[in-house]
Formats: sequence, structure tokens, C-alpha cells
Amino acid sequence: MDLGIDGDAALVTASSSGLGKASGRALAEEGANVVLNGRDEERLEAAVADVSADAADGAEVIGHAADLTDPEAIEGLVERTVEAFGGLDHLVTSAGGPPAKSFRETTDEEWYDAFDQLVMSVVRTVRAALPYLEADGGGTIVTIASVSVKEPVDDLVLSNSVRAGVLGLEKTLSTELAPEIRANAVLPGTHETPRVESLVEQGVEDGRFDSYEQGMNEWAREVPVGGIGDPLDLGRVVAFLSSPRSGFVSGAAVPVDGGEGASTF
Repeated sequence: MDLGIDGDAALVTASSSGLGKASGRALAEEGANVVLNGRDEERLEAAVADVSADAADGAEVIGHAADLTDPEAIEGLVERTVEAFGGLDHLVTSAGGPPAKSFRETTDEEWYDAFDQLVMSVVRTVRAALPYLEADGGGTIVTIASVSVKEPVDDLVLSNSVRAGVLGLEKTLSTELAPEIRANAVLPGTHETPRVESLVEQGVEDGRFDSYEQGMNEWAREVPVGGIGDPLDLGRVVAFLSSPRSGFVSGAAVPVDGGEGASTF
């Protein structure tokens, strides 16, 4: 199915690896021009080359390094997108996960850092992008959150708590910015990303798993479709929600978890 976003301009934050990179890849596969973002310039350069290799003919992929906790850097990131592609049609917000910790272990500073990383990065990026998204008939916002907002994960108190604020923001934007802009969220379950790899490695260090292989098998064991997800599966849902093919979907929070979640809603 042609998603109808060929030639559109898209910005994907925190996209030098993992689910953000997969979302950029899926958009570029559909012919969108994409700006990828990350803090590590070497890794970002590699991601641009990787995503470009799978992009549709004519689609351009560029990278722009920026720290999403720096308001000025976020403004520069949006401006670079507009300068490169003449506008901005689709914003996809992503951010790396905060450290895995229990409530007792977590300091005030870590709570503030997690809020800045997960919530304020979205607030500032949407604020900077809004005038461009509203131009030429409107655009889309897709926020990559986590299934932990519905079913908290052990020892991820920061992600469980703070990401819920992102979902509240997304739902608010879906009404406040309508009809020009549609806003949706995706709630990824277990996907084969560096984040999951690091959590499994930490589980080995903590003694919860005997080996890395056992840890990955444990993560996959609860997924009804069998195995953990390919990040590109998530990316293609993001591309669909960014497209006119999902034109009557707004304010939704879509689980992409292989049936792992037990929540009815």
C-alpha cells in the first residue's frame, strides 16, 4: 500500500539507533525525506548511511547532531530540517530510556533528568516544529513511548512514571492542535534494540539471569507471536500513523508488542 508521503519532510528525534532509527528507515522507504538525530556524530553518520541504503528513489536522508535536553539545540534541529527540505510535515519524537532503578534507589536529580529527557524534549520539539507543521494544510506528530505506561515494568520506575506524562501530552495535542495536526503515540513492547540489550546485560550483572542468552529468552518468552520484535515493525506503524492512510486516527496510543500486554485498554 502506498502511504502517500512521497516527498514529504520528516524529522525523527533520537534516531541514530533503535526504534527511532527504524522509524526513520520506514519513512524513507516510503519516499519521505528524513532528518535523523542523535548526540554521537559518528553513530549518527553511520545511521544516515544505513537508512539511505534502504530509502526509496529520490528520498534524501540527512543527520543533525543535537542534545534533546538543550532548547537551543532543538530549535536548530527543526530549523535544519526546514532549510534542507523546505518545510516539515511529520514529527516523530523519541528519546532514550532513563536508567533502570527501583523507587528506593532513585534520586531527585534522576527524576528531574528523566522528566527533562522524556517529557520536556517532546514539549520543546513540538513547540519549535508547530509553525511548520501547521503550514500547508497541517501535519502529524507521532510519539514513541512504551507499553510501560499501561503496565509498569519492574525496576523501571522512571520510565513507568514519567512516560505517562508524554501520553497525556500527546492526547492533549490531539485535540488542541486539531484539525490541522494529528497526534498519536506508539507503545512499543520488547524489541531488539540497544536499550533492551543493556537491560538484559544489567540483569546478568544483578544475578537475575545466568547469561545474556537466558535473559533474551526470558524477555521473549512472554510474547505470544513468538520472539521479540524487529524495530522495523514498529517503524512501519509510525510511518502509517504519519500518513494520510490513517487520516481518521488521532489521539490514539497504539501498542506494538506482539500481544505481550495483558491490558484490555
